[in-house]
Formats: sequence, C-alpha cells, structure tokens
Amino acid sequence: MMQRVLIIQTSSLGDVVLSTALAETLHDHFPDCIIDFLIKKGYESLFEGHPFINKVLVWDKKSNKYKNLFSILKIVRHQHYDLVVNIHRHISTGLLTILSGASQRAGFKKNPMAFAFTHSVPHLISATGTEHEIVRNHRLIDNLVNGNPSRPRLYPTTKDIEKVLPWTNARFITVSPASLWNTKQFPSHKWVEFLDQVEDGTKVYLLGAANDAALCNDIINRTQNKNIISLAGQLSMLQSAALMQHAVMNFVNDSAPMHLASATNSPVTAIFCSTVTGFGFGPLSDDSAVVETTEALDCRPCGLHGHKACPKQHFKCAETIPVKKLNNRIAPLKA
Repeated sequence: MMQRVLIIQTSSLGDVVLSTALAETLHDHFPDCIIDFLIKKGYESLFEGHPFINKVLVWDKKSNKYKNLFSILKIVRHQHYDLVVNIHRHISTGLLTILSGASQRAGFKKNPMAFAFTHSVPHLISATGTEHEIVRNHRLIDNLVNGNPSRPRLYPTTKDIEKVLPWTNARFITVSPASLWNTKQFPSHKWVEFLDQVEDGTKVYLLGAANDAALCNDIINRTQNKNIISLAGQLSMLQSAALMQHAVMNFVNDSAPMHLASATNSPVTAIFCSTVTGFGFGPLSDDSAVVETTEALDCRPCGLHGHKACPKQHFKCAETIPVKKLNNRIAPLKA
C-alpha cells in the first residue's frame, strides 16, 4: 500500500514544473497517498494552495548547501516514505534517496548512486529526437502504474486569479522575452520588430522576473507599439500562469514560461533558437506551436542548455527566424 511519496527535483524552474506530471499520475493512481516535493529554494511558491501536495521541502543550495542537505535528510528519514522518486541526476540527491529509508527508490541511471536504487531507467537525450521529458520522468514509476504520463499542472489560487483580473478586460497577448541562456533568447531587436507589427487592438504584457525588467523596458523604449505594459517583477509565477490562461497567445523562448503555459494548458508559441525540440522539452498545450529557423545550420543545436553568446558569433539560428511566423499565431481582430 502506497502511503507516502517524495518527489525530488532540485533543478531549474522549468524542470520543477514538468515534474508535476509525476504528481498528477501518482495522485490519479493512489488518491489517498500523501505526496511531498523536494525542490530548491526559490520555487516553493509554485505549490501554494496546491490541492493535493502535502508538504514542500526546500533545499537552500546557495548558503550552507551541504549542511542544509543534511538537515533535509533528517526530515526525510522522519517521514518514513514508502517511495522516493528522484528526477535529479546528481550525487547529492542520489545519496539523499538511498539514505531516505524508503523501501522503493527510483531514479535515473545517470545518477552516480543509481546502483542503490530499487528501480532505475535510462535518461536519453538526442538532438535528432527523443521522448518528451514528461515521458522520461514517467518511466521512473512505470513499474507501479499503467498508462501514459499525465500532463504537468499548476493550480493558481483564487487570489492569483483575482490579482490578474484587471489586466484581462481586453484582448491581449503576453511576451516573456528573457531566458537564463542568451542563445535561447530571441534577440531584443527581433522582439521589437515583432511588436511593431501587432495590431492596435491587441494589448501586450511583458512577463518576467524582477531582473528581466531592464530588458522589458528596453523593448518598450524601442518599439513603436504604444500598447505595451511591462509586468516584470510584479507577478508571482502562479499569477503569471493565471494571466497566460486568458491571453489570445503567449510568446515565449525555450525557457520556464513555456512550461508555465503547458501546466495551465494556455495557448503558446515557443521560439527555439540554439536548441531544438528533439531534446524533449517542447510545449504541451493543446494550442501550441514551435517557431524556429528553416535554414540548415550545421552548428544547431550548439548545446543542450545554450551559451552566453553564439559560439560562431553570427547567431543565425535566431536572426533568420522571420517575425511573420509569430504574427501568424495571433488570431486576427474581428471586423
């Protein structure tokens, strides 16, 4: 009988959002099971008001990293989990998994501690095409459940929804122009070119964290479109997701906002510059599309995560994307 489960994913924001698909599947198959999450500090607000996630354990990796990990281990052992599912592929969480005391310990073979897991599976990534990440993650529990993986899902609270309502009283799109990796980010001048062509009757909200505000303000200052508002740093992650649900279209890079859209089944257009969907991290919304260059570039993809700058110094994977492809994803105004 599955009574308590811990899901470990202490990687980036997008990875945490995608890991919620596992929670959905486990909850569907074991509705009375208590499900906890272990994530790194900064992402805990994703689970505020979640209807069935019991507890969120937070690992502060930036200050006293290993001391904090030891403190978490004591908490984990005290919880007496039946199953620990470790999506993270590093030795730190591998040790936490095998020392958890759980009778069932699942993780990827790439984890250095996989030899002590009770269930381990490959994590295969190839630019030529692999399974989506939610499918790879699902294989960690395919010995326990039947069927296909669930979609990732987030649950904006009533307060989150009320927060964004003032911005939903007219037709609008959102643009999330930033990315942690520069070569995964559509250049600002291309965003400006796109926004210059957006119809006058469509509002534009720029989304992002507080440290994206400068980029958003630069785009606003350079575009001729006067119907743009920057909300960078003003909304939480769940509030941004709630706003996306009301948009005519959401424009994102291959970055975390794409996964926020997937987890709320919001319409999304994802721009892939240096990376490719073959890696398994594409959008999952019913109304989703990927925009990318049609040029055969022998340097693309140049890496799984991207770079601070184009290794070839031409950034053709982004510069050759026509912005018309983005505009074609916005439904025209009714006459």
